[in-house]
Amino acid sequence: MIPYTGNPLNRASEKRLDTAWITAKRSAPDSLILPLWRLQPFLLGSKRSRPPVELGMLRPDEVNGLASEDAPCIFLGLDGERAHFALDVSEASERTTEELLGQRGYFCEARTASQMVSYEAAALIAQAKAMIDWHQRHGFCPKCGHATNFVDAGYRRLCPDCKSEHFPRVDPVVIMLATFDEVCLVGRGKQFPPGMFSALAGFVEPGETIEEAVRRELMEEASVKVAEVTYYATQPWPFPSSLMIGCFAKAESLDAKPDESELAEIKWLERSEARRLIDGGGGSIKVPPPIAIAHHLIKTWAYEGK
Repeated sequence: MIPYTGNPLNRASEKRLDTAWITAKRSAPDSLILPLWRLQPFLLGSKRSRPPVELGMLRPDEVNGLASEDAPCIFLGLDGERAHFALDVSEASERTTEELLGQRGYFCEARTASQMVSYEAAALIAQAKAMIDWHQRHGFCPKCGHATNFVDAGYRRLCPDCKSEHFPRVDPVVIMLATFDEVCLVGRGKQFPPGMFSALAGFVEPGETIEEAVRRELMEEASVKVAEVTYYATQPWPFPSSLMIGCFAKAESLDAKPDESELAEIKWLERSEARRLIDGGGGSIKVPPPIAIAHHLIKTWAYEGK
């Protein structure tokens, strides 16, 4: 299973417009709230605890004093009749969070936390983190500059001045593994640590299909000409709000040259070496861990011959 997928909740979007229902559920004793402090989700237990650990879903009374009444509180969805929310407690000081929650757990960087909890909990982190991140960055109307209002349980912002509506954004990104016979193409971005290689990726541009984006990005980044493009899977990637669209691409030849403005180097990886790296074998190069869809693209090609 690919991390951040498999969200267990019924998003119950029809409830978002019912302000009275949302307000009642926000304070209902059986509801659960995930606090995020500076985009870090709360985890239960000690920092010394080994995974798997439990996501810090708390009762409404347990988060009192952490945030003001107008702090973003996102309705995540329902598990049966129990409502789940995510609450932005970034305005609280570190001392306050420690005093109120220090005995229960701790706040953890989202990417790290996602690798310590269950797949279902990681999917909730993705939803909560992406939504709160969007609210933190979209408090003002891009059309007129006026402060916007939080509405629809967090899934819309409304400008009271020009009446423009603004919705959470999701940025589509193609991430593709180019293959040629028994090798696949991986690259090391300039920001990557030494030895770390991954599948190539890039944002889909307006008016562009997924297949066109795959072909364009491979040509731009590695001068690789592609024939067939096939879809593999998608992955929500809340850093800050992307949807990774995984694809395989059949290269027409081994001709390749990195765009040095984006990539430090590229490498054709033998299938046997890909298997060894996926299985944790050491060496001079590494591939992404299982949290990334790039890992699953390489693994699927290495073992299933996609």
